[in-house]
Amino acid sequence: MGEDHVPYADPGHPPRLGPLRLLTWLAVRQRGRIARGAMWGTLWMLGLMLPPYLVSRAIDDGLRARVPSALFAWVGAVVVIGAVNAASAIMRHRTMTYVRADAAYRTVQVVVRHITRLGAAFPRRVSTGELTSVQSSDIWNIAESLTLTGPGVGAVLAYLATAVLLFTISPLLAVIVLVGVPALGLAILPMLRRLRVVEGSYRAEQGALAARAGDIVSGLRVLCGIGGKPLFAERYRTGSRSVVERGYRVGEVTSWVHALAACLPVLYLAAVTWVAARLAAAGTISVGQLVAVYGYVAMLVVPVMFLVDGAAQLTRGLVAAGRVVRILALEPDVADGADGADLVAGPAATADLVEPESGLVARGGALTALVSAAPADAIDLVDRLGRFADSDATWGSVRLADMAIAEVRARILVCDNDAHLFAGSVRDTVTTVPRSPEALAAAVRAAAANDIVDGLPNGLDSLVEARGRDLSGGQRQRVRLVRALLAEPDVLLLVEPTSAVDTHTEAAVVRGVATARRGRTTLVVSTSPLVLDRADEVVFLVDGKVTATGAHAELLATEPAYRSLVLR
Repeated sequence: MGEDHVPYADPGHPPRLGPLRLLTWLAVRQRGRIARGAMWGTLWMLGLMLPPYLVSRAIDDGLRARVPSALFAWVGAVVVIGAVNAASAIMRHRTMTYVRADAAYRTVQVVVRHITRLGAAFPRRVSTGELTSVQSSDIWNIAESLTLTGPGVGAVLAYLATAVLLFTISPLLAVIVLVGVPALGLAILPMLRRLRVVEGSYRAEQGALAARAGDIVSGLRVLCGIGGKPLFAERYRTGSRSVVERGYRVGEVTSWVHALAACLPVLYLAAVTWVAARLAAAGTISVGQLVAVYGYVAMLVVPVMFLVDGAAQLTRGLVAAGRVVRILALEPDVADGADGADLVAGPAATADLVEPESGLVARGGALTALVSAAPADAIDLVDRLGRFADSDATWGSVRLADMAIAEVRARILVCDNDAHLFAGSVRDTVTTVPRSPEALAAAVRAAAANDIVDGLPNGLDSLVEARGRDLSGGQRQRVRLVRALLAEPDVLLLVEPTSAVDTHTEAAVVRGVATARRGRTTLVVSTSPLVLDRADEVVFLVDGKVTATGAHAELLATEPAYRSLVLR
């Protein structure tokens, strides 16, 4: 960015007390730059008031007095002031561009950091559409609203300076300016309030429609298979028409704001000019002063329109900031451990993972398979073991609830079929930290993903779309598995890692995972006989409770419910 380095190592911690507090915090975080913007904005706005004065002096001292030297001197001053105004306008725009960019990127960093802190709780509490709306429009509306902090100061000072200049000509004209400009603001205030209401409802409905569109796109294959595409398309069309109607209402209010911002200052200018012309006709002021009055008020239209437009933008910024504050106010489902205890007292490989509520014990260093009569029970159990939900689960002799979440995430990894695949090269998708080519090749081989890499035009450097949309379901599963294996966590929790692959590939995956994870704790949720036969121990879960533990062959022989489930 030139002046500062963004993104920042620490963007700061904004207050969550309301949208105005958030905008104020963003302004305070770059108060020096905003002060410079106010300085340049003030110079520019005040500079607009000088040419009318100089022109009036050129008329009275040069033309009417027939003094060519005075005329050329005042004309030269007009040229100099014009050049100064141009330079100050450039610096004002440049500085305020920095202000907007800083506010936008700082907000992005704060929101992304908080989303990361929320983790798995975020997608359950904020829709994709709402997040898309924040990203696509709200952040820039927040940034644009900060423009008022710089030139807005200059606009107010220009208004006061104009009143002072007019007072030297006519106290009556000064009073008209001092009273008239606030009256213009009060005339537009009701429309600004209305704009805030319709803008807020429009943004909310727009976010809901975006979420629906995302759901339709992600489930398009299923919708086509069940013949539901026309129904959902019609629902989207209905929602889209409703959003369009709300958009028209926003446009209607916005157009009135802009119309009043353009019309009222012109009418005001006409009224002041008429009063000044009557004073000039009566001989109270000179012709040069009449020209100066017209110039002052004509130039005053610029700061007045700026204040009106700035107020409208501030209204949109408050609506946008409110949506950001609602996200920042969310808290994770689980809190950091109170005492930040170390994870295990001994070697991680030998520490058992115990979940008392279900009775599960995953032996340290072993490959444990979890079979559940109800898949939801298994997922709930994995959430507790991965500390995505509060529980009394322990690793070694320490409760997971007493440990720092960052430490738990670094050493206990949950890999399920909802794990996000980011857009980019395959290499960047599967490597969270730099890995050697040998380690990368070993993970690809263990996940039986060689055919995926070999089938892509540039191998590991080939690009994949967000969520791996250009990959099949089985390919996405194996790419996720490569990433999980490369992370090398102390504990790996795999949820149905082979549900979308054929039997031959599944056998290769099971062998590869067992070899790659030898000596480290691994829990696999699956009902596949290929997985269960390879496990060191199988745990059978019924109604969320462990009812049997043993080898796969042993449970087949002794547990009818288990046999019925895995051989169906």
